[in-house]
Amino acid sequence: MSELKRFYDVIIIGSGVGGGALANRLAESGRNILMVERGPRLPREDDNWSVDAVFHQKKYATTEEWRDKDGQSFRPSTFYYVGGNSKFFGAATLRFRREDFEDLPHEGGIAPAWPVSYDEFEPYYAVAERLMGTHGTAGIDPTEPPRSGPMPHPAIGHEPEIAFFEKKLKERGLHPFPLPIAIDYHQGGSCIRCRTCDGFACKLGAKGDAEVRLVNPALARGKGKIELVTEAFVHRLLTDPTGKMVTGVELTHAGEKKRIEADLFVSSAGAINSAALLLRSANQVHKRGIGNSMSDQLGRNYMAHNNTALMAISPFKKNRVIFQKSMAINDYYLANTEKPYPLGNIQGLGKLQGGMLTAGAAWAPEWLMSIFADRSVDWWLMSEDLPDPENRVTVDPDGRIRLSYTANNLKSHNELVKVWSRHMRALGYPLIITNKMDIKVSMHQCGTARFGKAPETSVLDTHCKVWDVDNLYVVDASFLPSSTAVNPSLTIVAQAQRTAEHILAQWGETTVTPQASPTVA
Repeated sequence: MSELKRFYDVIIIGSGVGGGALANRLAESGRNILMVERGPRLPREDDNWSVDAVFHQKKYATTEEWRDKDGQSFRPSTFYYVGGNSKFFGAATLRFRREDFEDLPHEGGIAPAWPVSYDEFEPYYAVAERLMGTHGTAGIDPTEPPRSGPMPHPAIGHEPEIAFFEKKLKERGLHPFPLPIAIDYHQGGSCIRCRTCDGFACKLGAKGDAEVRLVNPALARGKGKIELVTEAFVHRLLTDPTGKMVTGVELTHAGEKKRIEADLFVSSAGAINSAALLLRSANQVHKRGIGNSMSDQLGRNYMAHNNTALMAISPFKKNRVIFQKSMAINDYYLANTEKPYPLGNIQGLGKLQGGMLTAGAAWAPEWLMSIFADRSVDWWLMSEDLPDPENRVTVDPDGRIRLSYTANNLKSHNELVKVWSRHMRALGYPLIITNKMDIKVSMHQCGTARFGKAPETSVLDTHCKVWDVDNLYVVDASFLPSSTAVNPSLTIVAQAQRTAEHILAQWGETTVTPQASPTVA
């Protein structure tokens, strides 16, 4: 790109699904928009699909270190590239359930109601699915909320090994359904249905990550009005003396510290880094960080799901599946036949390989884990963790991020693991190996700047504008008041569409609201 200008109409910090979706919607406004990404573009290369490079060398993960609640350093599994963490996501693009937008009792407490209803949100989900290129089949999952139309693309279908489980699970009274997934797997698409999708970057550009589906199209549609600067780190936001207006960002690019000004600012750096940025931006008016003067909620209520990878192993037959992530089960998502409270979501996990398993278990010989992987069917079990103000992001005096987190709602998650293990054993997979993700696996991060109806209890209003600043929005997973038990990417894109529509209306632009009320059950 050309030299950075001193002034833009809009500055968007971060190029993940939130920032990318917002830029995509604003692209045709004619405004001069700068997207600031702290990382480079991720090169498409053979190592994208290398188990050793991705899981052992951690070639693509950040080398920075954060601290946990006890002050112990750890290296998080987070990724700084154009497209953000979505470069390595599993491409699952599920809607939250209607019940997720309401007070939802769990064994461990209450997941709070959202300040907007599902019906208000639904039209933006439809837009988000089209933007991400979601494949799926509506009407099979019994917990699926109402829709205003079908999925943009048909389901990708199951390979024989997964079709076997579909049949057997139905015989056991369950309702497996095609996992809504954003991959370029249709006529004219570039997806080859490989086993290096979930947890890997796609060297073909066939995964619906934010770079491919949102950022690159935004740059093309912006016709020179949208610029992307990479390897630029934003240190802080600067405000006018009243604190009501952000006036600029202080960033370092190409070894030089610069101040860039704009009329409108958007932080889309992710739930952890957006909170850290606003906290680092404390000044005489915003003594506890920008957006924190009324609620003291900034950085609080961090959530990241209770996640477990489960291998069900048969000693008698090999699993020859290539693309395993094609099925999901929500029979235990809400109160169910096992428990009178929600347990969570189950979905296929990208096919595990021996080297992937030994990366997190140095004690295990790779030859043994490879034997297990050849004979396993692999699942991702996800339960909701609940907002807790003491689970929070702070910034230590030396500038390092501290992520204080204690998992909750674990009884429900452990029940889900037990229930699914029982099903797998009944289907001829007697050996079960589980690996619960810990704080270092900072995927699905959300909360930290919840949106709401009152500035005393939330950081953002319902359009993701910071309550006490007139020209600052936070558009990423920070806004989520609850984590639900499904992947958050599609919901972030949908909310970015709501926010962009609001901004366009503030500018006096004519906006075409997506089709409203759901009509298809």
